Amino acid sequence: MINIEIPHPDLVITKKKPGGEQGTTAISHLYGFTDFTKIPRDRGGMILFFDKKENLLFVGKARKLRQRVKKHFDDQVSPIKNHREQVSKIACMYVDDPVEREIYETYIINKLKAKYNTEKVFFSS
Repeated sequence: MINIEIPHPDLVITKKKPGGEQGTTAISHLYGFTDFTKIPRDRGGMILFFDKKENLLFVGKARKLRQRVKKHFDDQVSPIKNHREQVSKIACMYVDDPVEREIYETYIINKLKAKYNTEKVFFSS
């Protein structure tokens, strides 16, 4: 049997509430996420989108994390395009090896039952 452990997130960003504390950064166009610039441009890895109840909405992988996160919020073909408002937390895990990213993505989708991943699903709802 193969034993896979889900890596701990290297970076977690959360949605900011509009009209936050004085002196805070204005809400960005990325659905309330102002800290997306903390996501590295040159690192590959996993992206997990959660709702405010900590339910996993979507899992993705990318060679360049920041560009891929932005694309999920801007792209009209993203699997979460109709659910962007539900995202309240984004967790990033740095995984440089593309084969490992593929394995982790499939494993996390099925282990945590990601709501909006339709491919690579081996569980039944």
